[in-house]
Amino acid sequence: MEIKKLTDSLVRKYRTRDPFEIIRGMNVILVFAPLIDTRAFYQYFQRNNIIYIDNSLSRHEQAFECAHEMGHMLMHKKMNTIFMDTRTGFNTDRLENEADTFAMNLLIGDDVLVEYEGYTIGEVSRFLGYERRLVELRLK
Repeated sequence: MEIKKLTDSLVRKYRTRDPFEIIRGMNVILVFAPLIDTRAFYQYFQRNNIIYIDNSLSRHEQAFECAHEMGHMLMHKKMNTIFMDTRTGFNTDRLENEADTFAMNLLIGDDVLVEYEGYTIGEVSRFLGYERRLVELRLK
């Protein structure tokens, strides 16, 4: 399924772009904890979807990480990207880019893009508080 269609269908179904509200509606277990060497990760364990987020991040960063991990949950459910990245030679860049694209499509609606039409990518990045690379993914 195309990422934008997937995020648009979630927004329609749950009537929000807030990833915390969406995962609550999906019965996903959300754990805030101090994490070392990672900001967040997704785990599928005993038929439960679990998203772990570093509790030291700002709320804005936590929302992005939640949306990113939700992307992994919906698009890469059976893949252990942390294991693949740290223990194998498998390149996970494509999976991470897909999860980033999912997060940005979920968090930034078309209405927001229209509002910032005419601004540079750098300006939009600063206004919205996301890295330039992430805003570029959203605009593709």
